[in-house]
Amino acid sequence: MIDSMEAMKVISKARGEAIVVTTMTAKNEWHQASTHRELDFGISGAMSKASSLGFGLALAQPNRKVIIIDGDGSLLMNLGSLVTIANMAPANLIHFVVENGIYRITGGQPTPNSRKVSFSALARDAGYTHSYEFEDPAAFQSKIQNIMEQPGPTFVCLKCPSISERSPHKSPTTSPDSVRKFREMFV
Repeated sequence: MIDSMEAMKVISKARGEAIVVTTMTAKNEWHQASTHRELDFGISGAMSKASSLGFGLALAQPNRKVIIIDGDGSLLMNLGSLVTIANMAPANLIHFVVENGIYRITGGQPTPNSRKVSFSALARDAGYTHSYEFEDPAAFQSKIQNIMEQPGPTFVCLKCPSISERSPHKSPTTSPDSVRKFREMFV
């Protein structure tokens, strides 16, 4: 399995000038790994909406890569976004899902049908141009540059352990001022 924090570091290193939209646990880990925080938008209190916000940004900014880093629990709550994204087919969108089989940020409850749902198959069947699933860190590392360069929409499921060895950390907040600054960068 892939350690989610290590996966964030791999994505951060390969992201270039991409906008990154995160939510829930992914937001917390991404905040630690990101080297371009001015291009990051972490959603607080809106579980399942990273795919919708990232999709909107991809349509509004067609000349800039947009990366969504979602959780399996969040995506389960908004599966319709897969079909909507595939229908509009933004070539600049990459949608990562950290599949750990639990709602980690709310206490570790198992997600429905945990580890039996194939998120990559759902994305492929919805119509994503490319769909991947990685359990091996070396395989993910070897494919990341190709994933970042190909036209999308692209979906990447990262199979991660359910329990993290890392101690919990405070969730970064998104202030009204940081939202204003983020918006002004793209107007």
